[in-house]
Amino acid sequence: MEKEALEQAIIDFVEKSPENYLGQDVALRPDLAGMRFFEKPLICYAAANDTLFTEYKKNEIIGPHHLSPAEWLTGAKTVISIFLPFTAQIRTANRQSMELGCDEWVHGRIEGQLFQNSLCRFIEETLKKEGFSALAPMTDPKMGRGSAPDVPRSDERFHTSNWSERHAAYAAGLGTFSLSKGLITQKGVAGLYISVITNASFEPDTRSYKGLDDYCIKCGACMRNCKGNAITMENGKLHYPCTVFQATIRAQFEPRFGCGKCQVKVPCEEKVPLKQ
Repeated sequence: MEKEALEQAIIDFVEKSPENYLGQDVALRPDLAGMRFFEKPLICYAAANDTLFTEYKKNEIIGPHHLSPAEWLTGAKTVISIFLPFTAQIRTANRQSMELGCDEWVHGRIEGQLFQNSLCRFIEETLKKEGFSALAPMTDPKMGRGSAPDVPRSDERFHTSNWSERHAAYAAGLGTFSLSKGLITQKGVAGLYISVITNASFEPDTRSYKGLDDYCIKCGACMRNCKGNAITMENGKLHYPCTVFQATIRAQFEPRFGCGKCQVKVPCEEKVPLKQ
């Protein structure tokens, strides 16, 4: 299967799928019915045997519980990584108040996740129709937290999983990490990721960066936006204080949650910021 055909199929699905639009039956406000979650996606490719996937098994990066592409799918050759940028409507709404939660953002976070799952299944089915094997870790039963059971929630190791969408995106050339540990792409940091592992061979993209955080200008805007005090210049974002603060958002929007203040009103919201 040619890259161009696969990418056009993905773009068409994002453009036309009803699941990329908020249903009236679940909208928190009537005026939000029909709101679109994601703009045109960015798509990049990594070789399944890229040495970065071995590096990710180091304790100081993710850990040995992080599975390689071949451990997810026998005969894996390519990891397809996709960034789904949130629409301007969602990003703009989340900028209106840096103190309060945002209806649009939590819809993008939760109902947007349902669309992500559908897109994963669509890509799997598209590749399988062409005679290839394909697996999206996000929707696979093996997906889960991989740290030792005795690790407390306050330990950063508790908040790792056996597949990282952001690290897969970094390997594929989509972007580099920010101070808030989001990934800055050519369309910014505000959005979500999926990946699909396949035994189809696609030419990997060349990474236009060398360092983990080459695109981050360390301006501290995300740190100042964070009401959970989870981001520092020294450590970046710590997951435990972030999850503690997220509990207040969940209480406001139950069963939905999502903050995203570190992804809006920042220089990297919708682009790669220019370093002075």
